[in-house]
Amino acid sequence: MGRPHVAAFTDTYLPTVNGVTYTVQSWRDRYTGRGGEMDVVYPRADGYTPGPDEHPVTSVDFPFYDGYRLGLPRLPAAVRDATVVHTHTPFGVGLAGLRLARANDARLVASYHTPTSEYAEYLLPTDLGVETLRWTTRKYERWFFDHADVVLAPSAVTRDHVRRLGVDTPVEVLPNGVDTDLFEPVDPTGFCARFDLPADKPLVGYTGRHGYEKRLHTILEAAAGLDVAVVFGGSGPATADLEARATDLDVDAHFLGFLDRGDLPAFYSALDVLAFPSPVETQGLVALEANACGTPVVGADSGALADTVDDGETGYRFPTGDVPALREAIQAALTDQAQLRDTCLDRRSTIGIDEAVDRLETVYDG
Repeated sequence: MGRPHVAAFTDTYLPTVNGVTYTVQSWRDRYTGRGGEMDVVYPRADGYTPGPDEHPVTSVDFPFYDGYRLGLPRLPAAVRDATVVHTHTPFGVGLAGLRLARANDARLVASYHTPTSEYAEYLLPTDLGVETLRWTTRKYERWFFDHADVVLAPSAVTRDHVRRLGVDTPVEVLPNGVDTDLFEPVDPTGFCARFDLPADKPLVGYTGRHGYEKRLHTILEAAAGLDVAVVFGGSGPATADLEARATDLDVDAHFLGFLDRGDLPAFYSALDVLAFPSPVETQGLVALEANACGTPVVGADSGALADTVDDGETGYRFPTGDVPALREAIQAALTDQAQLRDTCLDRRSTIGIDEAVDRLETVYDG
């Protein structure tokens, strides 16, 4: 018996660069490399030409979150014989996945990537609006995920969050996994020269979307009390404010813009510490990528980072929003860098994407 034909539905995909995009793309590449068939349905966006088995659908701008497009719940003809439906979103095209699963009596696997209700305060200006949105999204998510056969959560913290929503469907922890063939320590000399990064002080950095919910300004505020340079990869709606804040604080900050995926191992290898102050992560894939390159992580002691960052082993955690504690954690990670690096590299074999896809195949088979 061959592997099932899987149709994956996601509201974020290339050319958008984030953890969900990388996970969907990596799982699809590994699954098809093993002889399986996995189509991907995603919102159409300018700047990306679909590859084989990639099916863009009509999309519209999402007015509350800059750079995000909401796919309409359309069903491309190529996916209509799928025997497993895997949704990576309960919204937009995720609804098309639910409809397909019902029509085909197919197994519905639903990944929980984003704690939608936690973004409410960044989307709406009033407390009443925030609470209303939180209540509405929680109720909707409970309805959607209760239609799945199984819900996949990338961390134990996220699994517990899904259960608190009141979802009755079984929830399994399945880490997204890291491509350890790509993410390994490399010589960053050429990368540092290309971006003119300083060689006379430690580098503390972050890469990913510059969203206000990530609380990236706290990295600059913490760095203002340290003799370090701050390096930001990526971009987003908060970039201009971060640049202005760095100037106000007189922090040696370097904004590299979007980095190709192939540049990321050198980026991580160039850093002495990755700082990750976001409290709204479901796993924090960037943290695991950095660890795979031997770079310790200082992360918020909130959300999935409380699990992803092993305090005193692969980095240090700090109370969310506590800038002095963040500063102390960065300093501790710099002091203990050699020991933390060794632990990060020793654990590479436990975070690989192949292990994740092994588990995923078991889930697909039911």
